[in-house]
Amino acid sequence: MLKHEEIERNLITKYRKDIWRKFSKAVKEYELVEENDKIAVCISGGKDSFILAKLMEELQKHGDKKFDLVYLVMNPGYTKEVVKLIKKNAKLLNLDIHLFDSDIFKVTEKVSKEAPCYLCARMRRGVLYKKAQELGCNKIALGHHFDDVIETVLMSILYGGEFKSMPPKLRSTNFKGMELIRPLYLVRERDIIKFSKSNDLEFINCACTVTSKSTLKDSKRLEIKKLIAKMEKDNPLIPSNIFASTINTNIDTLLGYKTNGKEVSFIEKYQDNE
Repeated sequence: MLKHEEIERNLITKYRKDIWRKFSKAVKEYELVEENDKIAVCISGGKDSFILAKLMEELQKHGDKKFDLVYLVMNPGYTKEVVKLIKKNAKLLNLDIHLFDSDIFKVTEKVSKEAPCYLCARMRRGVLYKKAQELGCNKIALGHHFDDVIETVLMSILYGGEFKSMPPKLRSTNFKGMELIRPLYLVRERDIIKFSKSNDLEFINCACTVTSKSTLKDSKRLEIKKLIAKMEKDNPLIPSNIFASTINTNIDTLLGYKTNGKEVSFIEKYQDNE
C-alpha cells in the first residue's frame, strides 16, 4: 500500500470518530458543500490545511454530492526550504497542487512590522479569493478547526471587548458569488496533531519570515491557547462550554448587540417591552 493510500485509509478508519465523523458532521450541519460546487482548498503548508485537503478528497470520493476541487497553495514569500517541503508533502499525499507566488510577507513587513499577523491574514484571504475566482471556483476552504473557534471567542472578549465568534461559513463582501467555508470546524487540533504524528508527517508551522525577525513575545492567540489548555486540565468541559456559548447566547440579558450592522441597546429593548 502506498503512503497516501495508508493515510486515506487511516482518516476514515482509525481516526473515523475523532476526525472523519466530526468533519462530516460540520459539512452536513452547516451545509458547507453543495452540488456542483468548485472549491479551492487553500493549503498553507501546515498540518491543518493538508489534512483538510485529504478529507475533502475523501468526501469527493464517498460523499453524496458531486463537486470539484482545486488544491491552492500560495507562496507569500516562504524560503526555498519551506517551498520544497510543501511540494514534498503534496507529492507524498498525492495532491496535485496549484502553486502561485505573492509578495504578502514583503508588504506586511513594510506596512505592519510590529503587528503583522492580522494584516497578513486579511491580505492572504483576499489574494486567495481572487486566485480561486480566476480558476472558476465559487468557494474557498480554510483549515480553521474547533480550537481556532474557541480561541477567537476568548480573544474577542479579553482583548477586543466584544463577543464574536468565527462562523463555519461566510459570504465574501468583496468577491461577488464567493464563499468561505471551514470544514474542520468541529475537529480538535490535538486530534490533527495525533494523526500527523502517527502517520510520520512533518508539516511547516508558521514559516513567516516577518514574525521570525520580531522581538515580540508570544502572540495573543498563543496566550489564549495556553490559558484554555490550563483551564481544561481542571475542567475538561471548558472547551465545549466556550463553543456552546456561541449557540446558547441569551440576548435578553445583554447590554447590547449588533445585528446586520445595527446596534441594539438594552434600554431600547427594555422600553419596547413596557
